Amino acid sequence: MNDLYARIVRERGKLESLVAKVPGFRGYMEMTARRQADRLIREHVAEQLKLQLNRLPTIEKQLLDQGGLAYMSKTRSVKTKFQTFIDRVATDTPGYSGFFDALKIGPEDLEVVYAFDAALLDYADKFKEKLDALQDAALAGQGVDEAIRELDTLTIEANEAYSLRDSVLKGIE
Repeated sequence: MNDLYARIVRERGKLESLVAKVPGFRGYMEMTARRQADRLIREHVAEQLKLQLNRLPTIEKQLLDQGGLAYMSKTRSVKTKFQTFIDRVATDTPGYSGFFDALKIGPEDLEVVYAFDAALLDYADKFKEKLDALQDAALAGQGVDEAIRELDTLTIEANEAYSLRDSVLKGIE
């Protein structure tokens, strides 16, 4: 097995030769790499978001311990929207157009998609901040409504941002 690996690595220059001989092949390879990167980014973001979502039951328990039963329907609504966002990020098909697809993502669109991918990474941090704020409010027994409202607003915004990203990838603007 090591001999085969060594031979493939040694013959890597032949791939460059193939790329030079087949028109459009380099673009195909780049597009494949972009799809892989898209999948890796989304998997990473989904994992980070799941870590944050998993904090919510503990915060809900803190609210309940302080007599906050009235907050449970609000947190359940937030949890549903948050889980929807995570599911969309985790299970969406790879974005960028394939070699033979009718719709091609142009360089300008690709820059927009990269901006959305950066925003996805930012959302993981934003959810952490909002959950920290909700946890602090639960422990203090004040500001809980506002903290839940801000978390809910963030879940809506995150889902809308993902829909915009999806529209760019599908050529809908």
